[in-house]
Amino acid sequence: MGEVRMERVHRKVTKIGNSLGVTFSKELLNRINADLGDELEIFVNENEGEIVLRKAPKVPQGLDSRFFDVLQSNVEQYRKTIEGLKDR
Repeated sequence: MGEVRMERVHRKVTKIGNSLGVTFSKELLNRINADLGDELEIFVNENEGEIVLRKAPKVPQGLDSRFFDVLQSNVEQYRKTIEGLKDR
């Protein structure tokens, strides 16, 4: 698996109605192919003070929505084995 390159973008937490929120430019959302109405996944790492957002995968019709959760947990569990297969 290749090295992940992440770009740093600064945004301010702002008041949106009765909530707090962060806005994203259209150009930034275009870079992850996200648009108005799309769902995003939010990963919270409290130990590191991180929140990671990514566009949620769309579940094909007829596929159980838990499929991606199971797939992700298996990839994480067997990551070293899967990465070792690329050199065979």
